[in-house]
Amino acid sequence: MKGSLDGKAIIVTGAAGGIGAAVARDLAEQGARVCLADRDRDTVETLADALRAAGAAAIAVGVDVADRASVRAMVAASVAAHGRLDVLFNNAGISQTCPFMDVTEQDWDRIMRVNGLGVLIGTQEGARQMIAQGGGGKIVNTASIAGKQGYPLFAHYCASKFAVVALTQAAARALAAEKITVNAFAPGVVKTPLWQQLDREFITLGLTAQPEQAIDAFSAGILLGRPAVPADLVGMTRFLASSASDYVTGQTLMVDGGMVLS
Repeated sequence: MKGSLDGKAIIVTGAAGGIGAAVARDLAEQGARVCLADRDRDTVETLADALRAAGAAAIAVGVDVADRASVRAMVAASVAAHGRLDVLFNNAGISQTCPFMDVTEQDWDRIMRVNGLGVLIGTQEGARQMIAQGGGGKIVNTASIAGKQGYPLFAHYCASKFAVVALTQAAARALAAEKITVNAFAPGVVKTPLWQQLDREFITLGLTAQPEQAIDAFSAGILLGRPAVPADLVGMTRFLASSASDYVTGQTLMVDGGMVLS
């Protein structure tokens, strides 16, 4: 495969489905050598098989993004297969619908462990490899509109995505001297299995009465008139992985159809 990312070695976490799978597939189609990482090793292996069958260089690894040893093993496996690390997408994330007054310490810790600590560890370990090999690199984090506004049914998720924005800015400042850029993109409402989960939670909590009522309500204010699908995001992720974004760092770029205007 030939494209704008020809030969770039890229890791995408949370690549088993939704946004991560779409991003990894697009990067491979642009000529990148991709490492698909997820807790669900079987699913990313199936996707990697399909990419290899289409002519891409792709491997799959299992990873717990909140466990440093697991992340180090992921980076090592990718470098062993592809020779170096040029771009790391910290995309893995989880959510939960929960009224503000009902959020527990366990709820908080679970969300923050994956969405916050996972981005910290991924950024650190990706940067260590980039520094060791020389030549700089790019780190791209998946934020959210929930990293720009707080929503009462997702308070702990919002806190975790605000953390992603803060980590993006701090890492950009910390790593600029190493020629490593750090940016984030912020989706809005995206039709993925994650929103199907949230939709079920809305019904269980008695907040909605029928499927897709929740996503329809959250999508009502989107200026472009519809929720996103993962394919709507890959133009931005391709840009952030490519040399076209070399002079961009510390930014969180909205890809939300016009939900949060900044």
